[in-house]
Amino acid sequence: MNLLIVTSLNALSLSMVVILISLGLAIIFGLRGIINLAHTEFFMLGAYVVVLADSLGLPTFWAGLLFAPLVVGAVGWLIERSLIRFLYDRPLETLLGTWGVSLILKELVKLVLGPQQRYTMQPFSGSVSVLGVNYPIYRFFIVGVTLAVIGAMLYLFLKTDFGLRTRAVITNREMAAAVGINTSAIDQLVFALGAGLAGIAGAIMSPVVAVNPNMGMEYFARTFFAVIVGGVSNIFGVLAGGGITGVGEAFLSAQFRPVVAQILVLLLAIVVVRLRPQGVVGKSS
Repeated sequence: MNLLIVTSLNALSLSMVVILISLGLAIIFGLRGIINLAHTEFFMLGAYVVVLADSLGLPTFWAGLLFAPLVVGAVGWLIERSLIRFLYDRPLETLLGTWGVSLILKELVKLVLGPQQRYTMQPFSGSVSVLGVNYPIYRFFIVGVTLAVIGAMLYLFLKTDFGLRTRAVITNREMAAAVGINTSAIDQLVFALGAGLAGIAGAIMSPVVAVNPNMGMEYFARTFFAVIVGGVSNIFGVLAGGGITGVGEAFLSAQFRPVVAQILVLLLAIVVVRLRPQGVVGKSS
C-alpha cells in the first residue's frame, strides 16, 4: 500500500513538471507550427538562473524563481528575432535551426559556467504525512506552482485581450493582420512566453536534480511525448499528455529500470498516436 501511495505521488509530481515544460512547447507549436528542439535547453537555463542567483549572493531560490522566466523569456525573444522568424513555414529548416540552437546553448553554458554539476538548496525542507506515508513538502510545492501557472495561462488566453488576439492569429493569421493585429508582435511574445514557462520549470526543479548543461535531455523525450499524446489543439491536450506520460513512467519505473520504463512509455505513445493521430484530446479532422 505504501509503495502505491509513493508511486502515485511521484506520478503526480513528474506529471506536473512535464506539463509545465510542455505548455511552452505546445503554445509555440500551436501558433506557428514550430517544433522547437531547443525547448528543453530553456528548461536548463531556468535552472542555471537559480544557480547564478545563489553565486551572486541573492536570496537563492526565490530570486532565481522570480528571474528565471524573465531571463529565459528574454533569451527566447532574442532567438526568435535573430533566427526563428526567418524560418516560419519552413519545417525542415526550423528543425535544423532549433537543433543548432540547442547545441549552442549547451556549449555556451559549458564554456561560461563549466560542465560540472551544480546543486541548490531547497527553500524549505520537511515532509507531510499522506495516508501514513511521509512525502517531501517541496514536491507538493512543485504541484502547487504548476497548477498556479496552468490557471494563469487559462486566464491569459481565455480572458484577456492578448489571449483573444493570439487565438485570432492562430485561427486565421491573414484575417487577423487585416483587422489590425500585429502578428509579428504576437509571434515574439508567444515564443518568449513559451521559453519563460520552461524557465519556470527549470527553476523549480533545480533543488531536486543535478544542474548541468545536459539536464534538458532527460526531459526532452517526456516533453515531446506529452505534446504528441495529448494533442496541441488546446491546453487540456497538454494536461492529458503530461498526465499520461508522468503516470505511465512513474508506475512503470516502480516495476522496471528507468530506461526500460521510458522505452515502454515511448511504445505507449506510438500506440496512442497510431490510434488517435490528433492526440487523446485533439479533434478529428
